[in-house]
Amino acid sequence: MSLTERINNDIKEAMKSGEKDKLMALRDIKSKLLLEATKEGGDGGVDDTRVIAILNKLYKQRMESIDIYKGQGRQDLIDEETKQANVIAAYLPEQLTGEKLEAEVRAIVAASGASGPNDMGKAMGAANKALAGKADGKAISEIVKKILSGN
Repeated sequence: MSLTERINNDIKEAMKSGEKDKLMALRDIKSKLLLEATKEGGDGGVDDTRVIAILNKLYKQRMESIDIYKGQGRQDLIDEETKQANVIAAYLPEQLTGEKLEAEVRAIVAASGASGPNDMGKAMGAANKALAGKADGKAISEIVKKILSGN
């Protein structure tokens, strides 16, 4: 079952069970997927790779909003955004962090043949492609810089 089908099924389940918060987040996801499907002008479908990219973007937007609301002391809005972020996170693949991420990036950098800071673009291209949806781009970049600088 594709992610789009899973999201559509979960919308139906949320409607039946009366989960308003979950339903609101799922409808937002579905609207973004429909926009993407019509933008491409193709068959009206969105492949899972693109769905994950959209979900990552939506998740990051929610997390940025939470940070802003924390600065403003708006606990009501923080709670709302957190609920939506949790719904979105359920559809994302497990995120790599810490030592696991560093080990993956080291293997990718070694396989790409990058050996110094001048090869940053080459290493980042390979790492971003291999870890798409599995890790934050900023974290990947920091690790690549660390590896290529000799640390």
